[in-house]
Amino acid sequence: MIEWVWPWLLALLPLPWLLRRLLPAARSRQAALRVPFYEQWRALSEQRGGASGARQWPALLLLWLLWACLVASAARPIWIGEPVELPSSGRDLMLAVDISGSMRIEDMVLGQQQLRRIDAVKVVGADFIGRRAGDRLGLILFGSKAYVQSPLSFDTATVRRFLEEAQIGFAGQETAIGDAIGLAVKRLKERPADSRVLILLTDGQDTASSVQPMDAARLARDLDIRIYTIGIGADRLTLPGLFGSSFGSRQVNPSAELDEDSLRAIAELTGGRYFRARDPRELAGIYQLLDELEPVEQDVALYRPRQSLGYWPLGGALALSFALALLHCYRSGLFRRAGALAGGEGRAAS
Repeated sequence: MIEWVWPWLLALLPLPWLLRRLLPAARSRQAALRVPFYEQWRALSEQRGGASGARQWPALLLLWLLWACLVASAARPIWIGEPVELPSSGRDLMLAVDISGSMRIEDMVLGQQQLRRIDAVKVVGADFIGRRAGDRLGLILFGSKAYVQSPLSFDTATVRRFLEEAQIGFAGQETAIGDAIGLAVKRLKERPADSRVLILLTDGQDTASSVQPMDAARLARDLDIRIYTIGIGADRLTLPGLFGSSFGSRQVNPSAELDEDSLRAIAELTGGRYFRARDPRELAGIYQLLDELEPVEQDVALYRPRQSLGYWPLGGALALSFALALLHCYRSGLFRRAGALAGGEGRAAS
């Protein structure tokens, strides 16, 4: 369906005809422009003679059509498409991801490939974000400090890209869990949504916060913000022995510094849950479970796509102006004289 933003401009269509009918013809014959080749123009006019009405009507028709195209473009035609249903839940979901120095430990196995913890989070987390269409998502990255990388937005593609571009060390080498929770609470409390959720993922314990994690969790509980905590990292990691061989190899616990008790307490205090992710498969299962615990509601919002069509009549006006120029050149005999001149130069050259 086509609509006009300024339809009243279409009333200007008969304006040239009205001006021609109502205004007197110009009587002054004084030259308005001085040009060095005026005598050539006058000679050309004498050769052509006066143009009859039968010869004038194509040019007048083209001028009218050109004027109509310009007026139509000024009236701003737009095309409005059929209604499109957009899912909208009104849920506010903030992701807080640890990018401290310990997230570079390569203890996550995906297929036959050994991955860093942060790389596994990017792979699995990006898929989770892509499934949250209809939620407002935000992203907090934290190390020694916590930063809002992406505010709450329906633009999940941008949030996903920011997660994929996160680099270890950008926020420092330590871990500020309490500051990350406090920053998330500050962002979520400003939202009027009924459901506010924080998913916090870390592989360590709080070492750099200015706010104690439990104090921040109590504030989240008072504001009805649920916190789901995820502890990431394998329980066992085999370190190679002499010259990278199995001789002298040993097994260590790379997640020895993971403070599971605090993460569990934070989740239980706010009505959430604590999860343990020892590999990418478990992490993917946790995100699937979060989809079930916090399903995307399907409140439907209608949207009608709109597209401007003003460039079509503008293109038509441009084409008509070229047609007028070609018509003038044809009537003035410029094509014939140019052809005769080219032929004369050819004979002179031969």
